[in-house]
Amino acid sequence: MTSQDLDAFAAWVEDLMRDRGYDIDSPRGGGKSRIADEAGVHRAAVTRLLQRQSMPDLETTRRLARVLGVPVREMLIRSGRLTAEELADPHDHLASPAPDAEFGRRPTLEEVADLLGIPADRREMFVKVVEQFLPHEAEPVAQRAEEARTPVETVVGRAIAGD
Repeated sequence: MTSQDLDAFAAWVEDLMRDRGYDIDSPRGGGKSRIADEAGVHRAAVTRLLQRQSMPDLETTRRLARVLGVPVREMLIRSGRLTAEELADPHDHLASPAPDAEFGRRPTLEEVADLLGIPADRREMFVKVVEQFLPHEAEPVAQRAEEARTPVETVVGRAIAGD
């Protein structure tokens, strides 16, 4: 890590702190102490970062990310500790799987249940519960069964069997 990396990261964190209402500029503003208290870290760690003396350790970075409302992933990438390639975003994989991925498309809930090792006798319940949390474009098992004029149990059974 270079001093330029530390300077860029510290400047970004300073901007976040100011945007979140922490008075880090005035000596008696209390912003450094307040953010340290809220994050559960030592004030010295915050001071060392803002004075460009040292990069916070991983736990301090994680706690600051929580208080500042940014993903830890972004903090780690901006700090220069990891690159975006080294720290892949798990949402990228589900949103647009690579053509050579196992499914070549977004997996069905039945396939996810299989990958997670959900026992066969609990898969129908798993699918019903998870469907409630998916966006509306997700096609429920019951709807697919009705369109195919096949009982839900048959659709779920085929999914479990891998058909």
